[in-house]
Amino acid sequence: MTKRILVPIDGSPLSLRALEFVLEEYDDVTIVALHVLDPTDPGYSSATSVDVRTEPPRGSEEWYERADAEEDRLFEKARERTDEYDAELITDHSTGDPAREIVAAAEEHNVDRIVMGSHGRTGPTRILLGSVAETVVRRSPVSVTVVRDESVH
Repeated sequence: MTKRILVPIDGSPLSLRALEFVLEEYDDVTIVALHVLDPTDPGYSSATSVDVRTEPPRGSEEWYERADAEEDRLFEKARERTDEYDAELITDHSTGDPAREIVAAAEEHNVDRIVMGSHGRTGPTRILLGSVAETVVRRSPVSVTVVRDESVH
């Protein structure tokens, strides 16, 4: 029976590790790669490697165009990895609060599981900043596997 697994991707090493985990652990899998654009996140840039001097104003047309180009690059990278395995890849994107959008996508795509990266925050940092992974775990209608950075203890 084919499993359908949602993997949120944002270009971070842990989101790519989550994709790798699914490819290594599951046979006969359909992966729904979801990219969520959060224009309200002050830490979000429309490109992974950005020079703040050339970053267009947040929310501008050019900023969204760069974000779309970055999203295309992320999906292409995911496609290259899944092509090496016997896995089907479906891509989806949304704009908004990442945790809310991930849970909504899990319901919309009727997935069996969510596999996602965690930034590995602990203690006061996690409490002050919140955690998308933690919110998804609490609100998800399906099981969630959180892939964490092995260097975080």
